[in-house]
Amino acid sequence: MSGFEEHTRWQAERRDAVTSATGNLALVETRWTGALPDLEAERAAPPATVQVTRVQRTDLDTGEPEHGLRFWDADSPAIRAFDRIDTYAYDPAWVLEGRFTPVDGDRTVPFEHIRDNGGTRDLVVPGDIRLELDGREYTLAAFDDGGTLLLVFADETNGAETYGSGRFLFVRLRDDAGSVVLDFNRAFVPPCGFSAQYNCPLPPVSNRFPLPIRAGEKNVVFRDGFDIYAA
Repeated sequence: MSGFEEHTRWQAERRDAVTSATGNLALVETRWTGALPDLEAERAAPPATVQVTRVQRTDLDTGEPEHGLRFWDADSPAIRAFDRIDTYAYDPAWVLEGRFTPVDGDRTVPFEHIRDNGGTRDLVVPGDIRLELDGREYTLAAFDDGGTLLLVFADETNGAETYGSGRFLFVRLRDDAGSVVLDFNRAFVPPCGFSAQYNCPLPPVSNRFPLPIRAGEKNVVFRDGFDIYAA
């Protein structure tokens, strides 16, 4: 299968994922409860189209675990208004190789989050990714997202051509020697571009490219002027 064919399949899988019953577009409420909530009681109340799951984060003030609930609606206003994800055309020149160097122990890096009013949350960054782009070497911080390296990055297209706060990219380890692939054709709009109920991490300084990366997803397109912040 060619790179273009693989990319077309990835785009179809992305559309299926974000429009699913618990996809990014389905999140209609995140409710922080502090203590561990009674999930079964909450599941007995919502309409048939709504699913309820638990979520946890670290309280910025105390450092203690804070519990909450997420409500997913398979018939959400965002799903009904969703048209497409606007993207750049596939370009094999944006499939780049880099080098991952692990660090001993758990190293954390503070990431500012979009809904934390300037506060930061420490995320585990298991090593450094070195990438050469346009004649310059970058040392990037990708955090561990369930066993996969997730790069949160910004570039000169943000706010003009692509989602304003940056984009995400899963980094694929090619071999045990540390070779990695960064296929920027698979750069994607973060969950907070689909629902205002997410609290996405923002790119740290090391992950901000002073050049345009015209590859991957641009923005989420809704019909009839739908706005996730007004929903």
